[in-house]
Amino acid sequence: MRRMTTIGVYGFDGESFLQRLRQADVRLLLDVRQRRGVRGPEYAWANSHRLQAALAEAGIAYEHHPELAPTTELRMLQYAEDDRRGVGKRSRRELAAEYIRRYTTEILDRADLAPIVSALPSRGTAALFCVEGDPEACHRSLIARRLAERHRVTIEHLRPR
Repeated sequence: MRRMTTIGVYGFDGESFLQRLRQADVRLLLDVRQRRGVRGPEYAWANSHRLQAALAEAGIAYEHHPELAPTTELRMLQYAEDDRRGVGKRSRRELAAEYIRRYTTEILDRADLAPIVSALPSRGTAALFCVEGDPEACHRSLIARRLAERHRVTIEHLRPR
């Protein structure tokens, strides 16, 4: 059975993030962020170079998949909806319907996920990685749903404890 996890940055520190990946037997981290940095000193560990070094030390492979990242325009659309609802990026609980529609048609429908499925580790699992703590507030949940529906990949969302 093919399986995959998803994980975000918010709610973790560097050590608890790596510990959660180890507990889930993650062997490959698939970074689906457009910009691979995170604001704030508490999340400096998640900036690309630091993260890749920590993953390498932990024996976890890293791949960046910018073709699955939302465009700046799509991110701005979500931020506008967040502002309308009075929520911040770190406290968002769900994605805007228009963001979901456009991400699906503009990014996901054009993406070939078969190579990702083919590259899933034979031992352990892979993790889709972005920023938001709640997968429902992040595009990685849309990718995960597509993998489950069309490629029969079992998905587990890793959350901070």
